[in-house]
Amino acid sequence: MKKKILFLLHIPPPVHGSSIVGLFIKESVLINEEFNCSYINLLASQNVAESGVVSFGKILGFLRTFYQVFISLLRNRPQLCYMALSTTGTAFFKDSILIALLKVFRVKRIYHLHNKGVSQYEYKTFNNFCYNFVFRNSEVIVLSEKLYPDIQSYVPFQKVYICPNGVNDEVPKAQVRSFAYENSSEDEQISLMDNKLPLPKKNTQILFLSNLIESKGVFILIDACSLLVKKGIRFECVFIGGEGNISASQFNEKINKSGLKDYVSYKGKKFGEEKNSAFQEADIFVFPTYEDCFPLVLVESMSHSLPIVTTFEGGISDIVEDGITGFFVPQKNAEELAEKLEILILDSYLRQKMGKAGRKKYEQNFTLEIFQNRMIDILKDVIEKD
Repeated sequence: MKKKILFLLHIPPPVHGSSIVGLFIKESVLINEEFNCSYINLLASQNVAESGVVSFGKILGFLRTFYQVFISLLRNRPQLCYMALSTTGTAFFKDSILIALLKVFRVKRIYHLHNKGVSQYEYKTFNNFCYNFVFRNSEVIVLSEKLYPDIQSYVPFQKVYICPNGVNDEVPKAQVRSFAYENSSEDEQISLMDNKLPLPKKNTQILFLSNLIESKGVFILIDACSLLVKKGIRFECVFIGGEGNISASQFNEKINKSGLKDYVSYKGKKFGEEKNSAFQEADIFVFPTYEDCFPLVLVESMSHSLPIVTTFEGGISDIVEDGITGFFVPQKNAEELAEKLEILILDSYLRQKMGKAGRKKYEQNFTLEIFQNRMIDILKDVIEKD
C-alpha cells in the first residue's frame, strides 16, 4: 500500500523558486505514482510585492489553511508531512503554528528549506525558542551543503538531506544551441578564440530574469551597464520579471537618469514560450544577487546553454563553476561585473564554450527527472526510519 504524504508547499502565484518547485512536486507523475499524496498551498500572497506584508485577507487565508490541515490530519492521517518551511518573518511564525498542529497529531515531518536566515535571528530569545520547537525531532532538506551552517545550531547533520533543485528541459533537442566552433578546423577555432572573426551584427544580448528586487542586484547591474557604455561596448541588456520592491517606474527612472534608454529595457513578466524565447535570444545570463540560496533561474539559463555571470552567494557555487560555466564577481561590485561582462561580450568563442559546459552540467545534475528521483528516495528513507 502506498504511504500517505501530506505536502504543505508553495504554489504560484507569486512565481519564485520555492513556488516553482512546489508546482513541480504537485504535478510530478513519478512522486504521485510512488505515494498517496495530498496537497495544501501555504502561500497567501498573490504577487511578490505583497510578500511579508500582513493584511486581514492573509489572516483569513491562514485560518483557512489551518482548517484544511486540521481536517486532512483528522480524516487522512499521513505517515509523513513534507513542508516548504519559511525560516524568517511572519511566515515562519505562521508555519510554527501549523507545526504545533502536526506535533499534536504526532506526524513525522520533513522541512524543505528554500530560504535562509535562521542564523541571523537565533540570538533573539523568542526566535530561538521557536527554532528549537520547530526543528526538534524533524528531518530537513537543504539545497546545498553550503547552506547547512544556517541551521546547524538546531539540526544535527545526520538529519539533513542534500537535494539540489532541478528544472524541466524546455529546450527541444533540435533547438539545443549548436556551436560554430565545434565543426571548425583548428585554425578557425584559434581565430575564434583570438576574436579575429567578425562579431555578429546584432548587439550581444545580456539577460537578467528575476523579480525586480534590489537584493537580486538590479541596480548593481544597471551601474555596470553604465560603465560598459562609457567604454564604448556594444550590447543590449534585457530585464524580465515581476515588480518587487523596485517598481517599473522606479526602474525606468533609474535607466533614464543613467542615460541607458538605448541599451537597457524592462520587458515585464514572461512565461512559457515567451520566457523560453528570451533565453534563446540571449547571449549572456547575469544575476548579481547578494541574498539567495539556490537560484533556479541559473539552472534554467544553463539548460539554455548560456554563460553566467553571478556572485558567491548561498549554494550558487554548486551550480556555476568559475571560469568553466561562467564567472563569479564580488557582491555589490559594479566594476568587476562590468569587467566580466566585457570579456564575454567581446569573446564569442568563450561564450559558446561556457554555454556548452553549462548545458552538460545541467544534463548531468539538474534535470527535473533527477530532482524527482532524489526527492522520492529522501521521502522513502524518512518514512522508513524508526
